[in-house]
Amino acid sequence: MKKIFLYILAGSLCFTACKKDDEVETYKEPEDIAVQNNYDDQAIKKFMNENYLDAQGNIKTFSTTDASDDNEKKLSDLPYETLPSGTIYIMREGAQPTTDPQTVKPDDILTMMIRANGLLAAGTDGNVNFITNLKIVNTINDNGLPLIDPTFYYAKKSIRDAATTTVAQQRSYYEIEGFNEAIQKFKAFNNLSSGNPYNLQGVILVPSRAAFARDPHYPYVGTISLRNYSFIFNFQIYGRADRPAGQ
Repeated sequence: MKKIFLYILAGSLCFTACKKDDEVETYKEPEDIAVQNNYDDQAIKKFMNENYLDAQGNIKTFSTTDASDDNEKKLSDLPYETLPSGTIYIMREGAQPTTDPQTVKPDDILTMMIRANGLLAAGTDGNVNFITNLKIVNTINDNGLPLIDPTFYYAKKSIRDAATTTVAQQRSYYEIEGFNEAIQKFKAFNNLSSGNPYNLQGVILVPSRAAFARDPHYPYVGTISLRNYSFIFNFQIYGRADRPAGQ
């Protein structure tokens, strides 16, 4: 029964789902981190084959019963780039700013409409899948308002200075390196109003080695560990601003 349950769970995984950590009954951390890295890469490629972008740029899973998405392109069939870290980014055609596009710098304050999920890749009976999916943030389906300056992008000095442990005083404790790296490949819009209808610019897929890997990290999902988790981001950059000195 456990194998049947896992098969159904893996087959029905979609980006907007949110699984509880206690449902990951079969995960066993590989002793060799290279094995986990390989799981991540395989699961990300499988995800890209099973999902597409809808008319507003949302990630959607192909239906096995509805033919309306049969002509949609798989994420893997869209132009994408792979960074040295293993992070993959997809720029959605026709969704990038054309009027006064703003260059994104590493220390900018960003305003984003964004959906971010953490996913855990595992190998079972020779098959590799994402076996759990945790919501990190979802402004699109929750309050519909852009998020300003998320900590997983940039950890402010005030946050780090207030930390009581050495590890929590480091930016790497909060920031998802692969996201920070890939978001700079996109251009920001010139401060769209928060009520502007969203048109998502693209996707960033971050393997665990370009996220927290097996290092200590900020508890973004309460008591649930994000150790070995990959991350998938679906977003639009509404605006950017220079960060004040000292932040």
